[in-house]
Amino acid sequence: MTAPVLVIHCGGTIGMLATPEGYAPAEGFEQRLRNSLSPAQSVAFDWLELQPLIDSAAAEPTDWLHLARLLGSYWQDYRGFVILHGTDTLAYTASALSFMLGPLDKPVIITGAQIPLSEPRSDAPVNVTNSLQLAADGLIHEVCVCFHDRLLRGNRCRKLHSESMAAFDSPAFPALAKLGIKPLYQPLQALPQGKAGLSALPEQMHAEAVVMLSVYPGMASEQLQWLLHQPGLRGLVLQTYGAGNPPKGLVSVLAELIDAGVTVINVSQCISGGVTQGSYASASDLNRIGVISGGDLTPEAAFTKLHWLLACHFSEAGLARLLQCSIAGECSAD
Repeated sequence: MTAPVLVIHCGGTIGMLATPEGYAPAEGFEQRLRNSLSPAQSVAFDWLELQPLIDSAAAEPTDWLHLARLLGSYWQDYRGFVILHGTDTLAYTASALSFMLGPLDKPVIITGAQIPLSEPRSDAPVNVTNSLQLAADGLIHEVCVCFHDRLLRGNRCRKLHSESMAAFDSPAFPALAKLGIKPLYQPLQALPQGKAGLSALPEQMHAEAVVMLSVYPGMASEQLQWLLHQPGLRGLVLQTYGAGNPPKGLVSVLAELIDAGVTVINVSQCISGGVTQGSYASASDLNRIGVISGGDLTPEAAFTKLHWLLACHFSEAGLARLLQCSIAGECSAD
């Protein structure tokens, strides 16, 4: 081992340069990044760059599986890992890895930047420096997002701002650390240390297996009929109003989907709080037909967790049970 931390560069704004067509990936990012980091503050790291780099907006479930396998192949060689990722789907990747990797004995820190390293006022150096130090410290044993001045649980975070430097937040769960003059850890919030090594991974993940839909006023059952004829569909994440309330008229199609073997989980459109399915009469039918309450899962966590469970071929009963319990600190359910 030549360094305590392995940095995996996936792509994203952090490493782009300005072009006449807009920001685009460019060669030489590793050296530019090393030159930007203060030698007195930086942690020694090895570098691995995906080829080709992933456009965050074009990320797919197969990319999560590739990253998980990559981490597994280097797991015994480093004290911690830093993943540089585009911010658009960073929360999805963080959530997916938290389920796929299982209980950890090392930190996996995911970060990125709102402004490319090549631009003035870039947030890349401080985000990377913080992430490297947290990964080398080894005090956290889970998949996290480090951004701006906080360390967040990966499967609890969401991107809430498109322009603010504090782009990510964890609305339903406290930060694991606040990064002031010194990192102020919150040990009672962190997951316990797992065993050495990673969980077994599924052979493949199919992008068409899970669909996510957000309800809206006037939505009718006819607008869901296409789901009944969607090849390969096995799961639906339904984002409903408030505490889990859907528009009238959707229940019949949802019942058909469930009868056809599609797992449907209900999460809230609200930023914080969660689903208490059936607390209003408008949602009581969801309980009757077998829609699963997602509690306070974020949409990103619900989407990636359902993908992972389906890829692992759990039974229908096993899916329902695992979706409603916490397996990686992703929800408040028992």
